[in-house]
Amino acid sequence: MTVVAIDGPAGAGKSTVARGAADALGFDYLDTGAMYRAVALAALERGIDLDDEAALGELASSLDVDVDGRSVRLHGRDVADRIREPDVTEAVSKVSAHPSVRAAMVAQQRVMGARKDVVIEGRDIGTTVFPDAEVKIFLTASLDERARRRCEDLGLPCDAITIASVKASIAERDQADSERASSPLRRPTDAHEVDTTDLTTQQVIDSIVRAVRQRG
Repeated sequence: MTVVAIDGPAGAGKSTVARGAADALGFDYLDTGAMYRAVALAALERGIDLDDEAALGELASSLDVDVDGRSVRLHGRDVADRIREPDVTEAVSKVSAHPSVRAAMVAQQRVMGARKDVVIEGRDIGTTVFPDAEVKIFLTASLDERARRRCEDLGLPCDAITIASVKASIAERDQADSERASSPLRRPTDAHEVDTTDLTTQQVIDSIVRAVRQRG
């Protein structure tokens, strides 16, 4: 089994690149961020206080979250689109910061990643989930470029005011992810860092595929 761990901040292009690399390599693809979003969605739907770690940890441990490629199901319900909506996006940083939530999700991620060759993307894959991954990639990009991409992904107008608002939101998410006590966002010391600011998606995918094949 080969694990390709792709980490990086919001808007660095992890999901698109990871899917493309998985397709090119014939590997499975696992979006761990979608799992945390599913927990956040369940918490919102059940009216759970986002600061109540005990309740959120219990919730995360009890959820049936199935992430398979582009499909995300919560207790059998397709939530792939719903988890990308603004209320979930706003809640996910707070939910995912709780150690009990992360422990529950990491346990599930390790089971999913042990099935076969897989490309896994998130924020703590190479440092916490699979620290012994055969290939580790850390994607980054300028804050301006990440804000522009997020605007496009959300179908928002890419004018100066909107980009400034999205930029502020991403910067806040970066700070929350980097400063959380449990599994903070860090570049693994043995990861290959790729600045995607001026690269096409295909160029980034090709560089990852080369790295995997060079490892045999």
